[in-house]
Amino acid sequence: MQLSQLAQSISASMTLAIDAKAKRMRAEGVDVVGFGAGEPDFPTPQHIIEAAKRAMDEGQTRYTPAAGTLALRQAICEKLQRDNGLAYEPAQIVVSNGAKHALFNACQALLNAGDEAIIPAPYWVTYPELVKMAGAVPVFVDTKPEEDFLLTPQALEAAITDKTRVVILNSPSNPCGSMYSRAQLEALAAVIEKHDLAVISDEIYEKLVYDGAQFFSIASLSPAMQARTVVVNGMSKAYAMTGWRIGYTAAPKDVSAVMSNYQSHCTSNPNSIAQAASLAALQGPAGPMQDMVEAFGVRRDYMISRVADIPNLSCTHPHGAFYLFVDISACFGKASGDMRIANSMDFCAALLEKRQVAAVPGVAFGADNFMRLSYATSIQTIEKGMDRIAAFVCGLSD
Repeated sequence: MQLSQLAQSISASMTLAIDAKAKRMRAEGVDVVGFGAGEPDFPTPQHIIEAAKRAMDEGQTRYTPAAGTLALRQAICEKLQRDNGLAYEPAQIVVSNGAKHALFNACQALLNAGDEAIIPAPYWVTYPELVKMAGAVPVFVDTKPEEDFLLTPQALEAAITDKTRVVILNSPSNPCGSMYSRAQLEALAAVIEKHDLAVISDEIYEKLVYDGAQFFSIASLSPAMQARTVVVNGMSKAYAMTGWRIGYTAAPKDVSAVMSNYQSHCTSNPNSIAQAASLAALQGPAGPMQDMVEAFGVRRDYMISRVADIPNLSCTHPHGAFYLFVDISACFGKASGDMRIANSMDFCAALLEKRQVAAVPGVAFGADNFMRLSYATSIQTIEKGMDRIAAFVCGLSD
């Protein structure tokens, strides 16, 4: 059977693959500490679950409009106005099967074959694949740890060609936890407007910020930027609703119409029960989310302190999300028993094999000198995992 060349060009998700391997090892009785998954370990808040039960009891089990229920799209508009100072109408909102699906829709709507999309590196593993699925070309722009892994206007300007159509921004970011200030976004916006580019702004970690940091959406800078931005967000991270699969976009009407039409043929509407639950999440109490963010902040601080105490490891100080991006390059050239470490894949493979700790190699994010550790797990698990990482690194030989 002949396979599509485009489909064959798409890589598997390394983060999901590592998480799946760790789960297989656990099923076989191995005590694996998993730092791979980008998923809150907290339960979905009870008021959200109760709303889903009511929706089922009330028979909300049929098709909804392809772009989502009017009630949910209106609630998203209210959220965007309240939290971000952004005015949208329900017709500008498309609710999808998770933020990943929303990003897919945005790439399909904005990119043609041969177009270029600029992606700051390190990047979330799925961005390049979504661009390739649209027949377009991902263009990576390296960022620096000493600049907090943030894209600078100078680097953006240098990467733009006559084929550039889109810039993908992620703040707070996966895998680095970096956040753009308003001034930094304004500097990028000046370049973006100068070259008449569109922006896909992935804001899924918006609520997971620490140290009193303030989140800004690039769309909120001006009406001109809002008119060229597709805002992407969802329920997974802030409300511990990863399995419910609800994401959304907010965009100019013509872009939203294209995405809605596209989705109507690809998947039709997102799950009706999950939409009812998401409505409750957006309109319900913020206490459970605040408790979760507070716990993440404690875990982050502990993990940073442990990394600082391990020879040959270092990391930046993330202001959002729930990841540490750890520089492991000083370990390259060393060995763990019979396993020689030349890159991040070798390091993470040896760490899993020798010490039963699952981490994601930085090469998956376009930064081979690093590994990503998620602190979206209990403090007890973090303590045990960091003990094992310390023992692993200190046990490496030349």
